Amino acid sequence: MAIDRRREAAGGVPGRLPPAAEENGALPPGDAAASAPLGGRAGPGGGGDIQPLPAPHAAGGPHPSLLLLDYDGSVLPFLGGLGGGYQKTLVLLTWIPALFIGFSQFSDSFLLDQPNFWCREDGKGAEPAGVTATARGGGGDLANWTSPPTTPFSTVAWGTAGPLGNGSGAEGGDAPPLPSPPDKGDNASNCDCHAWDYGLRTGLVQNVVSKWDLVCDNAWKVHVAKFSLLVGLIFGYLITGCIADWSGRRPVLLFSVIFILVFGLTVALSVNVTMFSTLRFFEGFCLAGVILTLYALRIELCPPGKRFLITMVASFVATAGQLLMPGLAALCRDWQVLQALIICPFLPMLLYWSIFPESLRWLMATHQFASAKKLILRFTQKNRMNPESDIKGVMPELEKELSRRPKKVCIVKVVGTRNLWKNIVVLCVNSLTGFGIHHCFARSMVGHEVKAPLLENFYADYYTAAGIALASCLAVCPAVRLLGRRGGLLLFVILTALASLLQLGLLNLIGKYSQHPDSGMSDSVKDKFSITFSIVGMFASHAVGSLSVFFCAEITPTVIRCGGLGLVLASAGFGMLTAPIIELHNQKGYFLHHIIFACCTLICIICLLLLPESRDQNLPESIPDGEHYTRQPLLPPRRGEQPLLLTNAELKDYSGLHDVAAAGDGLPDRATANGGRPM
Repeated sequence: MAIDRRREAAGGVPGRLPPAAEENGALPPGDAAASAPLGGRAGPGGGGDIQPLPAPHAAGGPHPSLLLLDYDGSVLPFLGGLGGGYQKTLVLLTWIPALFIGFSQFSDSFLLDQPNFWCREDGKGAEPAGVTATARGGGGDLANWTSPPTTPFSTVAWGTAGPLGNGSGAEGGDAPPLPSPPDKGDNASNCDCHAWDYGLRTGLVQNVVSKWDLVCDNAWKVHVAKFSLLVGLIFGYLITGCIADWSGRRPVLLFSVIFILVFGLTVALSVNVTMFSTLRFFEGFCLAGVILTLYALRIELCPPGKRFLITMVASFVATAGQLLMPGLAALCRDWQVLQALIICPFLPMLLYWSIFPESLRWLMATHQFASAKKLILRFTQKNRMNPESDIKGVMPELEKELSRRPKKVCIVKVVGTRNLWKNIVVLCVNSLTGFGIHHCFARSMVGHEVKAPLLENFYADYYTAAGIALASCLAVCPAVRLLGRRGGLLLFVILTALASLLQLGLLNLIGKYSQHPDSGMSDSVKDKFSITFSIVGMFASHAVGSLSVFFCAEITPTVIRCGGLGLVLASAGFGMLTAPIIELHNQKGYFLHHIIFACCTLICIICLLLLPESRDQNLPESIPDGEHYTRQPLLPPRRGEQPLLLTNAELKDYSGLHDVAAAGDGLPDRATANGGRPM
């Protein structure tokens, strides 16, 4: 055949199967000059041998030395891997801000929680001195302010909420005594008021809603304020990701820290809800830059066997921030103090400018070898390394390439690829589905159809969600260790789909039969099933979202890693944005919303089979390296089994019918393009 003849001409043997290491991420011999990372460890089903390095190109050639671009196989071992003290310090510096990020991400639950409220009685609980209802509301007809009918008063929440405050009440224990809360069901008439008293459930004396009376006709402004942080995160992920790939991770991190301090502290000084929402948008934009660059730096510092462990530790630290938020709110008492306390811990991160270096992996991948040399010398000095430990000769090769011009790439280049864009799109859909359907399960657990008394408490709801997130992170670790990245992600997507379909189908069936007196089923049975499926769905969907982001960080090349991460994280933001949208429409369309995401989980199950397996593989450095991360069967092939798909080398050698005319002299008469003879 034509392919066999071309293989013979190149020194190959016809009919011989390609080595198994070429299937998933390892480079075929003919493509070594076009792709950077060599020496990658084989997947779980293959051997652990390092591929031999071909002779490097001469200095000044079209490509730099392959030794320099093989970061995981040559540069990282030369620096001591993660065993060096300096590398461990840098990893620790990426973990600490995760606690502050956890504070910021869950601050909306306290700043914008809609409290219980009722009309203030005439002559009781009068307005504080100097503050009138008109001034607080910004003017207008106050008689039109109405209470949210979907927020019934909860006596359980009243008993655990702590001090109660009005819209502009005094702080701490100086708050005036308030009238007793009305009985349940009286909120329908709470709109015909000029002033309200509030019962906050979050441990605060005053929050944004009670300060500016964002109830009744003004309740929609609360949802807009929730939009602002999420929309800022989405735009921040997309824009700062592209900038980080072009100018580096370190400047984006430092400028994001500076501006989050500016905008975050200014939020605490807001004079109205419009100023609050606008500043929260910019705070979310800068927070996205901090989250994205720290995630990329964490991944790029680690060798293949430690990437997942280091990332999961950061997830646990962020979950700890979520668990500590109620105590922080109870300590602060006022929303402005809480906002300032959330932002101030970012202040020590200004020292990162002198402590934290640029990503060495990114400098090498973008051919900035002069800066890379200075950073390598800094690593060797900090770790007190002996220069004679450079067995592979990284530094001599680096000296030859110092005059090479940098080569930077933007995420838009992924459009012209064959496999890479497909992998990123699949993970974007997974991330969108995981974070989007998470809200459906959360609402089903604490919604109106669930009558469990325990879940009427704010703290019970909050800590239940945080506990499920913690349990999900704990379960992801052994699942990924046993099944790999793709297998673990597939497992949790299947669990999410099952929980969603059972909740949509089985609960409706139970509700139908519960109407018959002889069925033996009651509404309490339906509620118990709803809570069970909701917990399983929240557990699995949280794992789907976090694994999708990590998977994208591994299979996206270094030159566009932040851009790829930005796309997946922005998709997660779009998924989370559906929650305030549904709430803004008073839960209208919730059932259709759940059905759409349930269908998306079924699509994700099919699409996940197209992804490669990145466990124990070297990170791709350039776009051609990312293209060589090809799909591998979930189950290892049996010995002697012929592959059904051509390998990368065969696909590259095969050029179609238009090459037959050029090679016609070497073919026998009446031969076809496949090398056979017509009948």
